[in-house]
Amino acid sequence: MDTHKYQAILIARRSELQHRLERIETDLDRPGNPDDDDRAIERNNDEVLEELGGAGQKELEAIEAALDRVVAGTFGACAQCGQPIADERLQAVPHAALCSDCLKDR
Repeated sequence: MDTHKYQAILIARRSELQHRLERIETDLDRPGNPDDDDRAIERNNDEVLEELGGAGQKELEAIEAALDRVVAGTFGACAQCGQPIADERLQAVPHAALCSDCLKDR
C-alpha cells in the first residue's frame, strides 16, 4: 500500500477543511443584521453553518487520527480487527479507521 499517496491526500483534505472552518468561523462572528426578518434568516443560516462546522471538525479529527496512523505504521489496518482496509474503501474515505466488515457490525 502506498501510504505516502494517502498521506498527501489527507494533508490536502486537512488544509481544505481548515480553510473552510476558518471561513465558517468568520461568517458566524460577523455582526447581525438589525432588521428582524433578515436576522431570522441569518439565524437559520448560522444553524446550517454550525452544523457544517461540526461535521467538518469531526472529519478533521478523523484525518488527524489517520495521519497519526501513518506515522505509527498502522495506516490501512482496521482498528477493530486488524485486517487490511480495502484500497477501494480508502480511496472513498481516506481517513477510514475500520474495514467494511467491521463498519457493518457497528
